[in-house]
Formats: sequence, structure tokens, C-alpha cells
Amino acid sequence: MKSPLSNINTNEPNFFEQVYEVTKLIPYGRVTSYGAIARYLGTTRSSRMVGWALNGCNNTSEIFIPAHRVVNRNGILSGKHHFSGSETMKELLESEGVAVENDKVVDFEKLYWDPNKELL
Repeated sequence: MKSPLSNINTNEPNFFEQVYEVTKLIPYGRVTSYGAIARYLGTTRSSRMVGWALNGCNNTSEIFIPAHRVVNRNGILSGKHHFSGSETMKELLESEGVAVENDKVVDFEKLYWDPNKELL
């Protein structure tokens, strides 16, 4: 099976680094989606690649990247299994005042941060 990472063009600015830079801008106590980051970066159809970028980013990066603030388009903690414990993503969000029930952000629409609106 071909790795999705093999499609990255190394002659262009590093996509993963771009994802990390946007993710670092998500305000404390707010969330965004993989798709919103992809759209902001001009790669609308690369939500999954955003997820790949965030998968384990804090295991290799010296700078903390708040990947726990990125959820799927419905506010579901779809990336929770990439954290050190099954409840880590939820706990990090709750420590910022974000309520989570049944692995879904409560008040998702209210807490949603759209880089396409906030960073332009």
C-alpha cells in the first residue's frame, strides 16, 4: 500500500509545516476542522493529509502544536486515537473549557474557528 506521504512535493514549501503554523494560531478554547485548514491552505480536498500532518506532530516537534483543537467537520474527536491515551484529546479540550460529550464538541458551531475568516 502506498503511503499518502509519498505524494508530497518536496520542492514546494512543506505542507506539514504549513498545517502546523495554522494549527498554532487556533485560539485557546476554540476548535477548527481538518477541512477548514485544508481550505485555508488552498488544498480543499486534502483534509486527510491535514490529519496525517497532525498525527503524532508533538512526538517529533520541539514546539507544542495544539492538534487537540482540530476535529472533524461535525465536531467529532476523530483523531483521538493518535494521542497518548484514549481520553487525552478530550481532557486537553476540557482543560481549555471546551465541553465534550460522547466524543463530540458541545457547542461546536459557537466554538468553531475558521481560519478563512479569521486570518484574512
